[in-house]
Amino acid sequence: MELSWTGKALSDLERLYDFLLPVDKLAAARVVQALTNAPTILLSNPRIGEQLFQFEPREVRRILVKQYEMRYEILDDTIYILRLWHTREDR
Repeated sequence: MELSWTGKALSDLERLYDFLLPVDKLAAARVVQALTNAPTILLSNPRIGEQLFQFEPREVRRILVKQYEMRYEILDDTIYILRLWHTREDR
């Protein structure tokens, strides 16, 4: 298995960082680090996240990382990180 971040997921990561940066630089860096490190557990256990059946036949799942939701898709031997956001955001 390998990990691949989509452009939208990387944009989400940048958006979250930019939102936190003016408030607390250290917190912004910690959140980004936690979010970028979290998917590595998926390499050994890709189906650990809750499956989102509304996306069938695609295998889209989600995990929670602190107060952030991360959606990912398993396709062949690749785990695609699709999107991420704070759980308080209106999504």
